[in-house]
Amino acid sequence: MKALKYILFLLLIAIIGIAIYIAIQPNSFEVSRTRTIKAPAAVIYDNVIDLKNWEAWSSWAEADPDMKIILSEQTEGVDGSYSWEDKDGMGTMKTIESVPNKSILQQMQFADFPPSDITWDFKPNEDGSTDATWTISGKDLPFGFKAFATIMGGMEKQIAPHYERSLEKLDSIVVASMKKYSVTVNGITQHGGGYYIYNTTSWEISDLGNKMQEMMSKVGKYAMNNNIKMAGAPFTSYHKWDQENNAVMFSSSVPTTEKVISSEPDILTGQLKPFKAVKTTLKGDYSNLKEAWETASKYIKDNNLEELHNSSALEVYQTGPMSTSNPANWITEIYIAIK
Repeated sequence: MKALKYILFLLLIAIIGIAIYIAIQPNSFEVSRTRTIKAPAAVIYDNVIDLKNWEAWSSWAEADPDMKIILSEQTEGVDGSYSWEDKDGMGTMKTIESVPNKSILQQMQFADFPPSDITWDFKPNEDGSTDATWTISGKDLPFGFKAFATIMGGMEKQIAPHYERSLEKLDSIVVASMKKYSVTVNGITQHGGGYYIYNTTSWEISDLGNKMQEMMSKVGKYAMNNNIKMAGAPFTSYHKWDQENNAVMFSSSVPTTEKVISSEPDILTGQLKPFKAVKTTLKGDYSNLKEAWETASKYIKDNNLEELHNSSALEVYQTGPMSTSNPANWITEIYIAIK
């Protein structure tokens, strides 16, 4: 009997000691993880701000295939929300505020525990990548929450591995989404022609992208600075392509509503006469343009059409980096003149 009382006394002392240990634990917590993703901040933000995308990269969903995800009527932007139910209970996530392409603030409520703040910060890097930082924090924690956290080994141990895995999956999904593309031969069409301003040069094919960007920027700035009305999307005219000698002659052009008399010697005025052409559309990154041109040329050959080699071939940039950050949404139209 004395032994039993002694054991009970020791248990009481242990319980009191544990209770004191739990009580003196911090009344707040914060867990944060950062991953550098090779994508523009806007592309990552667009994925995270729409909660219907979360299941695809959530480590918790991956670990528990039986988790039930319930999407609300609005999942994107401020007031967007969703909920989930698993073996441990039910939780909700709601977006409270956001700064497009920079930050997101959300609130998470799980079971009977106090709500936690979820923050996302997107910091662009000079190399085009983005540091995506995901943080969860809570304060004024009740004893029961601290007891649960202590028993489970702490919030860092419980959450950090899931954040790391989720960010890894988000990285893969975002990068893969940027590589999606399609090439469509639209067939024979009539290009309407029109006036345009341009500059022209001969350059190395291997450095074509950088030179084209420089020239297009100069023509575009000239049009804006002189209040010249654009009549459509900017385009490139290819006059000569010499793969063997790594040389290309091309013009960077902006279509205009009327003939423009240029005040700068390296900004010229031209006019495209209407012409019959095979039109091909690339939706995706410019790295797929080679395939688009080859597809267009194959269509011409397979359909016994004859290309006009003394006429320039056009690359028209309907949407690009200035209008959408995700290369998968860039639209480029190719026009090859035919007889």
